[in-house]
Amino acid sequence: MFKFTGKVLSLSAAALFASTVISSADSMDDLVKAAKAEGQLTTIALPHDWCGYGAVIDGFKAKYPEIKINELNPDAGSGDEVEAIKANKDNKGPQAPDVIDVGLGFGPTAKADGLLMPYKVSTWDSIPDSAKDADGAWTGDYYGVLSFLVNKDLVKEAPADWADLLKPEFANTVALAGDPRASNQAIQAVYAAGLSGGAAAGEAAGTAGLDFFKKLNAAGNFVPVIGKPATLAQGQTPILVTWDYNALAGRDTLKGNPPVDVVVPKTGVVAGVYVQAISAFAPHPNAAKLWLEYLYSDEGQIGWLKGYCHPIRFNDLAKNGKLPADVMAKLPPAESYAAAVFPTLDEQGKAKEAITKNWDAVVGANVK
Repeated sequence: MFKFTGKVLSLSAAALFASTVISSADSMDDLVKAAKAEGQLTTIALPHDWCGYGAVIDGFKAKYPEIKINELNPDAGSGDEVEAIKANKDNKGPQAPDVIDVGLGFGPTAKADGLLMPYKVSTWDSIPDSAKDADGAWTGDYYGVLSFLVNKDLVKEAPADWADLLKPEFANTVALAGDPRASNQAIQAVYAAGLSGGAAAGEAAGTAGLDFFKKLNAAGNFVPVIGKPATLAQGQTPILVTWDYNALAGRDTLKGNPPVDVVVPKTGVVAGVYVQAISAFAPHPNAAKLWLEYLYSDEGQIGWLKGYCHPIRFNDLAKNGKLPADVMAKLPPAESYAAAVFPTLDEQGKAKEAITKNWDAVVGANVK
């Protein structure tokens, strides 16, 4: 059990609680009480159509109506989230995020910079060791693969692979779903293009990806706009490179107007793991811990699955017969993922550095 000062954890108790797995109903009850006393959770970069987050947030609100969720900048990239922590270190106001959801490569760097509070959820043991920080600073939450979302009204024959995007018939059509200088999704897209061309994993693939997008831009095929289903429907970005779960959610949102294809490329199939973490300066640390407990519960994990993401506890849920058949039927066939590769942290870090530092000099397209 943990001692409380009034209704919230004391600083010393909070530090102890932060690195401990909740192991009893009593300690979970204590956490719920402390979180309710704080009364608020501040999130950032959680679009409601990303990975089913709208329904996940609603589920948390329904379970804990005493906790108000303050949602900051839903369109922020992973780099923006980390910067938001840095910019609000001494600010306990509404612009200070309690939690972040960032690409795998951003977790270790944020930890090294002292920006994260260690915390291990009660389902910690069912999360693969390769997808979590040993100290609990960050924890993998879900993954997907990069795909092409294609407006069939404007693109008569969808590209089947990365190299196809260079064809003249795709002039002024191809966009990324983020700025490759800050967005993990866009960085991984550049990396995937490099792998598709045969480059070695890591820095080499990052550099090769930059060369690919230089050619794409020079050919007039690249559109320097952050693409969304809305820009795709309007014809501004007829081909959008995005995570499969975002593409599938976009397909649902558009409801056939226009009709779309979701294509997993034949090569350069990169699986991206995102990670959840608590800010070391969180104004509402207990609400943040309770949020993580919800996300890593069966309910939270299946919430992401309904949003077409593969939750990090997917294998554990499958082993225990907890995957809803109706939800699984809406996901792409397993063979689409057969060629998927999971870049290591080292590979991601080296590729990320090459891409973010050299995009302007090599590609020269200001994505915004």
